[in-house]
Amino acid sequence: MTAFADLHHADEPLLLPNAWDHASARMLAAQGFPAIGTTSLGAAAAAGLPDGTSDTRDETLRLTLTLGSEPYLLSVDAEDGYSEDPDEVGEFARELAAVGAIGINLEDRLGSRALHAAKIAAVKAAAPGLFVNARTDTYWLGDGAGTGETLERLDAYQQAGADGLFVPGLTEPRDIAALVSRLDVPLNILYTPAGPTLPHLADLGVRRVSLGSLLYRRALGAALETAVDIREGRTPGGDVPSYGAVDALSRRGDVTHSEGP
Repeated sequence: MTAFADLHHADEPLLLPNAWDHASARMLAAQGFPAIGTTSLGAAAAAGLPDGTSDTRDETLRLTLTLGSEPYLLSVDAEDGYSEDPDEVGEFARELAAVGAIGINLEDRLGSRALHAAKIAAVKAAAPGLFVNARTDTYWLGDGAGTGETLERLDAYQQAGADGLFVPGLTEPRDIAALVSRLDVPLNILYTPAGPTLPHLADLGVRRVSLGSLLYRRALGAALETAVDIREGRTPGGDVPSYGAVDALSRRGDVTHSEGP
C-alpha cells in the first residue's frame, strides 16, 4: 500500500484540497495538508478553456509537471482520461506518474459503464502504483434517483481495479452510509457547504473528502469583492498573504525572480 493509499485508512478522512497552480498548491501544503489534488475547472478556466470537454489534456500534464516534484502527494483530476481509447488513457496515466503524480481521478460522465471500467483497468496496467479514484456522475450529471445505478457502476469500477470511488453531488447522509456499507474500497465525497460537515462525513464512514473547485471559485469571489470594495471607496477585508510570502512559496529552481510590488 502506498503512502497516499494509507491516508484513506487513517483515523480521520483524507481532506483533499484542490489547487490550480504552483502557488495555491504550495500554500496549502504549507498549512500541513499532506496531499493536494488538482481541480479541472481551475486548470481549464486559467487557460481559457471549457471544463469537462477533454480540451485540457496538455494543461493538465503541464500542471502535473509543475507540481509533481514538490514534497506533497499529488492527485490529478484527469476528467475522463481525455480519450475514449482505454490504451490512450493508460498511456496518459503513465505520463502523469512519470512526472510525480501518485493519484488520478477519472470520471465516467454517465457514459458506458464497460468503457469506463476498461479505462480503469488500462490505467492500473500502465501505472500500477497510481491510486485510481473512479468517479461516477449519477448524482452530478444524472437525476440521482436512488442508489441502484450508482452501486452498479461503482461495483464495476472496483472490480476493474479502482482504489477509491467518488460520487460528487451525493449529500444525503442515508445514501452515503448505504454506499459505504456496500463498497470494498474507500468512498470519496465532494464537500459542499450545504451538505454534511467533515465530522458528519467521517461518522458516515467516508474516507476521502474533496474540495473540488470550491477554493478556486472562492478565490475568484474574493478577488472580485476586493476590486468592487476599492472601487466603491471601502477598505477590503479578509486575510491577504504578503507579496513576499507568495513569492517565496512560488519559487522554483528553474525560475529567475525579480523584485516587484
